[in-house]
Parts: sequence; structure tokens; C-alpha cells
Amino acid sequence: MAKKNTVLDNLTEDEILWADTKRWMGLPWTFTKYRVDEERLYCKDGFLKTQTDELLLYRVMDIKSSQTLGQRLCGVGTVTLYCSDKSSGVLELKNIKEYEKVRRFLSELVEKKRTETGVKGREIIGMGHAVDHPDADGDGQCDAAETE
Repeated sequence: MAKKNTVLDNLTEDEILWADTKRWMGLPWTFTKYRVDEERLYCKDGFLKTQTDELLLYRVMDIKSSQTLGQRLCGVGTVTLYCSDKSSGVLELKNIKEYEKVRRFLSELVEKKRTETGVKGREIIGMGHAVDHPDADGDGQCDAAETE
């Protein structure tokens, strides 16, 4: 008799907080889907061969939104997530509707997850200081003379 895999059978999907599809000319004719739950952001791409990229929200370091002229005409925009994830250091949510609302929503959700898990930016970077920041002198702080 085949044994049931109770671990996989007991898994439940988290509630989807936001979902959208990458759009072409403002219409959802592509095979790229974005989804966010309480813990993660998923990007599923493909038709014959699908690939899913998963990003833990507390790993997001910065969020940026942008809109080209063509996107403006179609009513869409791009939200770019900069994260400490090895596989996807930069993740773009391209051609999504209400991109500014999505950016604010993701920013609030990321801050909430970081607070809940007790993770700070320095812990994510790894060495205890912001080595990538151009004004950092090793202690993770900008010099007062440089900021004035």
C-alpha cells in the first residue's frame, strides 16, 4: 500500500492579499502572474514551461516605482523590488495596474513583516554595516559633513 504524505496533505495556502497579471497594451494577455500573501511574493511565468520565483517579504530592502510614456498611455507601471535574495537581487513587477498603490501596499507589508520577525536592514546585509551605501564609512552611518 502506498503511504500518504501527510506533510504535503496538511499544507494550506495562505490568503492572497494581492494578485495581478503582467499586461501588454494594458490588457492581461501575458503568462506572467504576480501574487502576494502574508509571507511571500510569487512571480509565475510561462505557458508551456512555467517557472515560479518566490521572495520572502522581509528580505526586501528598497522599493521603487516607475512609469514610461508607453505605460502611462496604457494605465500601467512597474514596481521594482531590491532585495537581499541571492537568486533575485532585483525583481520587477512589470506593467501592473495601480502600480503606486501596489508600491505603498508592499512597502507597508514589508515593514510589518520585518517588525514581526525582528529583522533589521543591517542583519539582512550581513556584515553589520551598509557596505553598498556610497556614503557609508564602515559604521553604517553617513558622515554629518557629507550630508549637509
